[in-house]
Amino acid sequence: MLSILLVTFPFFALVLCGYVAARRALLPQLAIPGLNTFVLYFALPCLLYRFGASTPVAQLLDASLVAVYLLCALLMVAFTIAVTRKGRIRWNDASFGALVATFPNTGFMGVPLLVALLGVKAAGPAIVTIVVDLLVTSSLCIALSRLDSADIHGAEVAAQKALRGVALNPMPWAIVLGALSSGFGLSLPAPVMQTLGLLADAASPVALFTIGAVLARSQMNTAETVPFKDYVPVALIKLVVHPVLVGLVGFGAIAAGLPLDRFALTVVILVAALPSASNVALLAERFGADNGRIARIILLSTVLAFFSFSVAVSLLT
Repeated sequence: MLSILLVTFPFFALVLCGYVAARRALLPQLAIPGLNTFVLYFALPCLLYRFGASTPVAQLLDASLVAVYLLCALLMVAFTIAVTRKGRIRWNDASFGALVATFPNTGFMGVPLLVALLGVKAAGPAIVTIVVDLLVTSSLCIALSRLDSADIHGAEVAAQKALRGVALNPMPWAIVLGALSSGFGLSLPAPVMQTLGLLADAASPVALFTIGAVLARSQMNTAETVPFKDYVPVALIKLVVHPVLVGLVGFGAIAAGLPLDRFALTVVILVAALPSASNVALLAERFGADNGRIARIILLSTVLAFFSFSVAVSLLT
């Protein structure tokens, strides 16, 4: 357990550094969007391209893994909405609560953390989960969030906007380009790869620092008091129910004869054990959901994950 904490501690420590920097105004709030832009449009796509290009394409096109993770994502969305949509929490807040309970922080935190723990081979399964969450989980939850208006057309428009946002997100394209490079055995010129390498190496520390800054900004900009019952259960659903569900479905699929690699399943279970994705707070704000509630879920899941994720790693490895 101690050896696992020694690996995970620096990752969560960088999140804490970003949080403290924003809370103490050492990092101006106006600078946070710039950090997000650097990570999302420059550093992280280079990291994902590098992993995608060095991963056998069969791992990136693992239909069994996609089926298991996608089924679990759909079940998580349905379960979270069913247990939280009541009282003042209507479709909009319940849907973004479901998204934050289902969408792990795989891009900013998960890929570098899992590679550090399990080796480069862990990148392939983790990348598969990013594609599923970006293409399906986010689009579905955004569409469901529009049902408060009882306008199915509004849900369709929201889903179209979500898919358009995915199309403009550089992460899926970086994964696709990396997969094509792997599949066709292509390689970029050495100076270009060195440039990509420098940006990729910056992705992990800057992304983790940015997570902390985003969480601090969300907390500072939220004046309302959110009842514990509105966010603590969702954080626990993310950290406990999600990985347990993926494990049960995955091992059940293996027992049923589905060709699912046990190492890939271990990686995906650990992905599910990650804290909530920090970018969900930005989506919630854009679509008028209770951003204070979402920010608290993300913050609490990130704090608790330092312990719960380490326990999950010790149980599975």
